[in-house]
Amino acid sequence: MEERTRHLMAHLPYLRRYARALAGTSAAGDALVTRALEWYLDQDDEGTASDPTAMRVALYRRLDALQDEEGTPTPGSSHPVEAALGTLPETDRRLYLLVNLEDLAVADAAVVLDLPGAEAVERLSRARETVRTRLAAVILIVEDDAIIAFDHAETVRAMGHIVCGTAATMDEALALAAEHTPTLALMDIRLAEGDNGIEVARELRRQRFLPVIFVTAFPDELAKRGVEYLGPVIPKPFTRDQIEQAITRAVFTPPPEEVREMAPPGL
Repeated sequence: MEERTRHLMAHLPYLRRYARALAGTSAAGDALVTRALEWYLDQDDEGTASDPTAMRVALYRRLDALQDEEGTPTPGSSHPVEAALGTLPETDRRLYLLVNLEDLAVADAAVVLDLPGAEAVERLSRARETVRTRLAAVILIVEDDAIIAFDHAETVRAMGHIVCGTAATMDEALALAAEHTPTLALMDIRLAEGDNGIEVARELRRQRFLPVIFVTAFPDELAKRGVEYLGPVIPKPFTRDQIEQAITRAVFTPPPEEVREMAPPGL
């Protein structure tokens, strides 16, 4: 039982994230997660206790079933990615979320949704293309290494997004942000002229909410300052897959009202 509980606790943040995307609001998502956990703990079968993936699949299946039992449509959203996903058939939307947001293998996502494997691959390909054609995020790159900045830009453009500019200093970053109103920033910590990406992120946060992904050779610096809430960290050296996955996740950052409630006072 201890192993089962430990795995459940490890899955909880991911279940909440998927349920929020599934139901449309944090409150509705948390209610689904609570019911799914109660259901799972009532099961006599301990077979998935030692298999984290099987446990996730079972819990995602239960979340889907509970959402379907509610019989209520997912609320509309002004968030550009959620709006784009909302144009998909519901099964395709869930498939996209399970693979792109939750990092499930397509085969496991197919099990969650009771789809044949080949059909899941085909539907996911169509869903990704639909989202790409309906959505182009505007991304600011804050990086003083020209080669890394170029690689970021190539990755962003390959995903179908727009690079609004590349900045090597705080002044350049703030000027580009003011001019283009980006929807996301890829941010190094150590910048040119002694500037610091953490301070850039804090100033952008003060002016308006902007999701930030830190890509840095100093991944512990946010934790040392107690500002992990500013954004996720990808340590250098990195892969393009890491950048792509982080960008996909970043667009599901809570809206400004929720983020302000989560941030420490005065920051």
